[in-house]
Amino acid sequence: MSNEPAPDAATHADDPLLPEVGDAMPPIDFTTFVLSMASATLMHLGEVEGPDGRPGELNLPLARHHIDLVAMLQEKTRGNLTGEEERLLHQVVYDLRMRFIKVAERTAR
Repeated sequence: MSNEPAPDAATHADDPLLPEVGDAMPPIDFTTFVLSMASATLMHLGEVEGPDGRPGELNLPLARHHIDLVAMLQEKTRGNLTGEEERLLHQVVYDLRMRFIKVAERTAR
């Protein structure tokens, strides 16, 4: 058994040219990446706080762009994910699309 990280679990040691800064971050894996994209989308929908602690600024074009990115990821990874990853991606895309529609309808009034 090897002590090397799984191929889909990147660590900071993967890029020794970058110095360590701030607090330790969790390892990067597919789930973390998808949830990060979802969080960015929610911030642009004005539904969560930004990194500065202030409410995210509503930006529908950027929210749509992030949704399209996650949907593209879903398309390009089809057949290459675990069942859990596929379910997560499907649920995230569906949820983000529904939230986008609600916000877009609310702001159109």
